[in-house]
Amino acid sequence: MPVQGLDDLSIRLARLARIRDWEQLHSPKSLSMALAGEAGELLEHFQWLSEEQSRQLTGNKKEAVALEMADILIYLLGLAEHLDIDLLDAAYRKMTINEQRYPAQKVKGDARRAEEYD
Repeated sequence: MPVQGLDDLSIRLARLARIRDWEQLHSPKSLSMALAGEAGELLEHFQWLSEEQSRQLTGNKKEAVALEMADILIYLLGLAEHLDIDLLDAAYRKMTINEQRYPAQKVKGDARRAEEYD
């Protein structure tokens, strides 16, 4: 199957939910809770790995992580659809905010939060 864009994926997800009569279950509250649950499942794959091991996933482990990440994306797209949020636009706006809050010359190599810089 050829790779499509987020709009195509959103349409397919909406069709999947509609055909199965799941729309009634997909409130923003329920979708955000499912998203949090899937994020927890993603964390489980990294729980006892070293930093280096977490960078070297292979085979079944990498595929399992990919599918958890896909679940997160699916719920996030559903939530954006229900709240009429252009997720790509929001991401680009957030990147602009982050670029301003964390100027490279000031924060390079430093992981503190913005309010912790003087």
